[in-house]
Amino acid sequence: MKMRREYGEGQNIITAYGGGGVQVNQVPHHESLVVLPDQLIPRWPVAQVEDLQPEVFEPVLALQPEIVLLGTGPVLRWPPRDVLRALRDRGVGLEVMDTSAACRTYNIIMGEGRRVAAALLIPN
Repeated sequence: MKMRREYGEGQNIITAYGGGGVQVNQVPHHESLVVLPDQLIPRWPVAQVEDLQPEVFEPVLALQPEIVLLGTGPVLRWPPRDVLRALRDRGVGLEVMDTSAACRTYNIIMGEGRRVAAALLIPN
């Protein structure tokens, strides 16, 4: 799925999703990653929902997003409860959805000028 929308220079935009990867600013990524408007965490060490632990979100939370969109792959799958609790306890909203929806939602929320992080799982 290709996405078209342009925002300010220097912002990370998800420009495509599919074929085993995500494009950010038209650069392909074939491993899980985290996208924020002004930061990118490539090679996020999580390939599937079962790998999620609260500590893998520490680098994301250090960047102080107000909301994290968790894209769980081709289908929505809920993370373990301790992950949900860890983000809630830090005051960060968490929305869980399939990766395609997370990509679309990220671009919309980022376009509103909000501090959003898309944590996108790309299965190996």
